[in-house]
Amino acid sequence: MANVGIIGAGSWGCALSWLLSNNGNQVTVWSIMEDEVSMLRNCHEHKDKLPGVILPDDMEFTTDLESAVKDKDLLVLAVPSPFTRSTAGKMAPFIKEGQKIVNVAKGIEDVTLMTLSEIIEQEIPKADVAVLSGPSHAEEVGKGIPTTIVVGSKKKDTAEYIQSLFMSDVFRVYTSSDVPGIELGAALKNVVALAAGMADGLGYGDNTKAALITRGIAEIARLGISMGGRIETFYGLTGIGDLIVTCASMHSRNRRAGILIGKGVSMEEAMKEVKMVVEGVYSAKAGYALAQKYQVNVPVIEQVNKILFEGRPAAQAVSELMLRDKKVENIDLRQLYLNSAEIPW
Repeated sequence: MANVGIIGAGSWGCALSWLLSNNGNQVTVWSIMEDEVSMLRNCHEHKDKLPGVILPDDMEFTTDLESAVKDKDLLVLAVPSPFTRSTAGKMAPFIKEGQKIVNVAKGIEDVTLMTLSEIIEQEIPKADVAVLSGPSHAEEVGKGIPTTIVVGSKKKDTAEYIQSLFMSDVFRVYTSSDVPGIELGAALKNVVALAAGMADGLGYGDNTKAALITRGIAEIARLGISMGGRIETFYGLTGIGDLIVTCASMHSRNRRAGILIGKGVSMEEAMKEVKMVVEGVYSAKAGYALAQKYQVNVPVIEQVNKILFEGRPAAQAVSELMLRDKKVENIDLRQLYLNSAEIPW
């Protein structure tokens, strides 16, 4: 049995706390909000973000960050990506040398263009940081619906330790050393999911969504490989797998926000209506900035940025994508494959 601290009591933090507790671990869940902790203590259910998932009676809930962090075998950082830096900074004074931290949020910091694991390593240099990602809705994980996911770490033993804590008969965990590839796929699939939702809002069909998914993963792979990721990562669970589930499901807050934008609702109004952090809005600008930095062509991500931040109508963006110059489908990826990073383990 491990002593685990879950930092963040949103839908994903609660779903993973349910899973880890059912696996026999002692779990403490932290939230910055007193009313959220009070609800969890009294009801053992997050009635707003994860209704119907009853958390075990022996789980602890607290607003005291020090008690949630100190003397833990593993910390699960589950706050929304815009709050990763500030939360990690507050955790830092209580972190021991070599503390294992697995980040489960998805995003890129738009000012620095750093991935979330890079941010955590900068704020908590003594930590041993890993990432957990893949096609996984909290609503389904909390109900024990079979799910498969990947843990990425620079250290094989760290990845295998985290794998052992999360693995169950309904939650299969693979390991990978490709942390940059996992994180980029996780962040940018949200941008493509916004585009898929916009297509739904415009009344387009399955053909359009299939096109966005396949061309979207091509863009993510081109950029990811240029940044040191491996091509097989983008065609695995944390690439195409996560992209499919996020573009296709109404559990996806990014798709739901995209549907509203496609119907003519502003980005700000869409985010308010979804009532959760829409990670793709934050990652879109950072993803496009990274593409410019690495000189990678990302027309879908570019058009999403123009819709979100320049007021371009979604229908016009789709038209511009369709009328681009003639292209060969996969020659860029074949060339990139020859130069893809070697596996470090």
